[in-house]
Amino acid sequence: MKTLGLLGGMSWESTVSYYQALNRGVQARLGGLHSAKVLINSVDFADIAELQHQGEWEQTAEHLAQAAQALERAGAEGLLIGTNTMHKVAPQIANAISIPLLHIADATGARLQADGITCVALLGTRFTMEQAFYRERLEQGYGIEVRLPDAAERARIHQVIFDQLCQGQFNDDARRDYVAIIERLHREGAQGAILGCTEIALLVKPEHTDVPLFDTTALHAEAAVEWALSGQ
Repeated sequence: MKTLGLLGGMSWESTVSYYQALNRGVQARLGGLHSAKVLINSVDFADIAELQHQGEWEQTAEHLAQAAQALERAGAEGLLIGTNTMHKVAPQIANAISIPLLHIADATGARLQADGITCVALLGTRFTMEQAFYRERLEQGYGIEVRLPDAAERARIHQVIFDQLCQGQFNDDARRDYVAIIERLHREGAQGAILGCTEIALLVKPEHTDVPLFDTTALHAEAAVEWALSGQ
């Protein structure tokens, strides 16, 4: 079993989900008392979030590249960035290390393709929804059309992520708003919805809507388990 390095803390709420998913995935595959070999470097999200909102992406890249290098020195053989948004600087992080970076959009795109999804809604932070780094990887790499919420909906989704979900608050009003956005986009042609922020799956679950949901945290962890156990 290969050792996984997880860049966590963005937010720590979803890092808990990653840790659970990685361990449950390994146990499901190997049985008994088996668990994942994981190293976690959990950063202070307040620092990262401030730089995000200031548009200081190169500083975030430097900060996370150093954290990734520390994981590699500690023995990680593959790297996960435990957040969708910070895959904006995935190329800089990948260039700073010599181990593979397992990209969250690749795990998501592969599942969408396998499920026959050609048009999908994307919910996430404003950065993930409005900037090209995530959409283009799905569109160009997997041939999947990505539909976005409208401007007011994007503002609401972003506000809930930072003011509630990243602080462990999961409110019915926010859930209703998210589900309404997902179902509107579904009526307009999206075959499913990407929960493209690693905290959203803590709020919106399959029992809340009939629209197929693609939980990026679960898909990323599943792909990482497959990679860690490959060759056995």
